[in-house]
Amino acid sequence: MEASEFSGISHLDLSVSDVEASAAWYMRVLGLRRLRRADFPKRTMIVLVHEPSGLVIGLNQHQGFGGERFDERRAGLDHVGFAVERREDLDRWQACLEALGVEHSPVADTDVGSALVFRDPDHIQLELWWSRPRQEAA
Repeated sequence: MEASEFSGISHLDLSVSDVEASAAWYMRVLGLRRLRRADFPKRTMIVLVHEPSGLVIGLNQHQGFGGERFDERRAGLDHVGFAVERREDLDRWQACLEALGVEHSPVADTDVGSALVFRDPDHIQLELWWSRPRQEAA
């Protein structure tokens, strides 16, 4: 049996140590809008949306969290990459992150695209990525 195609990413859920602090950070830094908070027996979740793309991000604080920071070298998530349409958008994002006091890498240009890397309050690596058009790739 052959699997059907899928059309994109519907949502992204991240585990965080302080759901309210993380929600405030994602709203301030990435411009997400808060949709709702849900309190379950063993976790609290805040659902955010990025209006321009429709991407929904769920932030989950689990009961009994040990307090360790995110580490992409463990099995699981490595990083989350958000696409930008133009290379110049990365320069604008870099200036914005600087103004917000968010630590970040410089924009790194490669043969296939350019990246700007930063981390959320739980040290989850986030990346803004511009893909070089194929005819321009070296």
